[in-house]
Amino acid sequence: MQMINITLVMVLLGLLLGFVGAGGSGFIISILTVVFGYPIHLALGTALAAMFFSSLSGSVSHYREGNMILKTGIIVGLAGAAGAWISSGWSSFIPESWLGLMTSVMLFASGIALWLRMLLARTGPNGSEDMTLALANGLRYWSYAILIGLVTGILSGLFGIGSTPFIQLGLMLLLGMPMRYAAGTTMLVIIPTALAGGAGYFKIGYLDVYLLIAVVIGTMSGSYVGAKFTKRVPVAWLKTCMVITPMIGAAILLLNV
Repeated sequence: MQMINITLVMVLLGLLLGFVGAGGSGFIISILTVVFGYPIHLALGTALAAMFFSSLSGSVSHYREGNMILKTGIIVGLAGAAGAWISSGWSSFIPESWLGLMTSVMLFASGIALWLRMLLARTGPNGSEDMTLALANGLRYWSYAILIGLVTGILSGLFGIGSTPFIQLGLMLLLGMPMRYAAGTTMLVIIPTALAGGAGYFKIGYLDVYLLIAVVIGTMSGSYVGAKFTKRVPVAWLKTCMVITPMIGAAILLLNV
């Protein structure tokens, strides 16, 4: 009965996440800990592993639309996987109350980073794919790519978040990638990062497969329906919801600290 309730709640949550186009790991962590009473370490591992499935479908879509720079995504993703694998083991040494507070702070930071990403989308790089690919041939470029992957992977593994706005900001600011390609490439980056981080949590005993199945079924079902409402509201409302969604998740998580 518990898993059925979780699935139903995740369907409702998926409606919101599909509407705003967010991965929602922070909200998943908050609901699992505050509403259903799961330990935060288990919630982190479950949320991170769940992102593998949502990112996989999104990545295929972006690739077909030509919104992805494959080589860069692979390099950043592999570096992210290494960072997530390493840092997922670190979380077991952090007390639950501290980890909850730290994760909440990271979710607030995600909201701010998302706002910065939107600002850059209007005023930032608008170059072509050819221009971006032309940059991808130097030591500096690939050093930055690996750095972006390692840093965001460590954040993902430690706090169970997708680090989507942080990855996109890194791709745009450090690699000069236009927003269109940053969005698609980020989906590819998250796949190995989420897989490695989830495997790391499973290895140390902080991943419940049945809980993961309930979360994935609920969120993906709800997201499919919620996405259909995205174009039916004013853009300003949608952007506001995108920014405050991780912050609401952070506020809920603080109730359990």
